[in-house]
Amino acid sequence: MNIQHLKGHTFHKRLGAIGNSFKYKVDYVLTEPEALEKSPFLFSYNRLNGFALHEKDNGGARKDGSGTKWVRGVLEQEGLSELGNFRILLLTQPRVFGHVFNPVSFWLFVDENHGLRGAIAEVNNTFGDRHSYLCAHDDLRLIEPNETVKVQKLFYVSPFQPVEGEYTFRFTFTQTQIGIRIDLSHGQGGIVATLCGELVPLTSFGIAKALISRPFGSLRVLGLIFYQALKLRLKGARYLPYSKSAKVEVSK
Repeated sequence: MNIQHLKGHTFHKRLGAIGNSFKYKVDYVLTEPEALEKSPFLFSYNRLNGFALHEKDNGGARKDGSGTKWVRGVLEQEGLSELGNFRILLLTQPRVFGHVFNPVSFWLFVDENHGLRGAIAEVNNTFGDRHSYLCAHDDLRLIEPNETVKVQKLFYVSPFQPVEGEYTFRFTFTQTQIGIRIDLSHGQGGIVATLCGELVPLTSFGIAKALISRPFGSLRVLGLIFYQALKLRLKGARYLPYSKSAKVEVSK
């Protein structure tokens, strides 16, 4: 497939007694790693460029991924090999001049009618850990925009949120738009997080515009994460020490 550029934005809102919210623009790419076509001059696969994807960045342990090979292994292990009969797409932030940090990437299982049948959310924290959540209906039917998929939170992400809780995923997926909403609930608190945007063909002109507008790529994302953490700390949010929480690589 032709590589798509998600020119979108992410929004986060903290719920509870100490509130906080922010919204900023992001650049993601949507690819089909098993069927890559010719890419723009400023985009590369497994080598340095303005935008780039490296197989080792997704699918498995951080910095040691194996892409769709890992995905198919997970599906077989979970007894969901049927999902592997659909197109396997990857929605992720690209490396920008060699650097990448993805708070969350998504493997998407898409049928012949461009319907979403399942997803794997790869969640990364700033402590070098990763945990993935497998989202699908039990019967692998189409995930409609008005439906939800729920999974138990098992992974330490933010020092201002407990490991315990429940994620509720909502997906809107068309040929021109993507909308993903994640609600984290625990007690009286939680988070609402969204990733939304328009899909357009990835071009060198579009990459150049993104590099001018957001030249630091994922370094900017990391900076914004630490800036929001500082704001929460100054507001008096309780700091929860880091713990290597998840004992499994993938959960559902």
